[in-house]
Amino acid sequence: MSLETPRIFFIPESRKMSIAAVNSRNQFKGKIKEIILGPVVSEIDVETPFGVVTSVITTRSVKDLDLKLGTEVLALVKSTEVSIAKL
Repeated sequence: MSLETPRIFFIPESRKMSIAAVNSRNQFKGKIKEIILGPVVSEIDVETPFGVVTSVITTRSVKDLDLKLGTEVLALVKSTEVSIAKL
């Protein structure tokens, strides 16, 4: 059994995907209406012009993104999840 040296990949800025690259039909701009913090995961309710979108994300992400009530965000919807991006 051999151990391989971990590979480190560099992705140039020009090849990184931005929020604009995500299909616009799957983005809902809104403001955080409610945050229910849990020890590991938290529930975020986002008020959008189309209604409330709820996302379950890690509590660490809530803190890293400095999410608070009234923060403007994008709810990025995938068939099995809703992500949050701070504006």
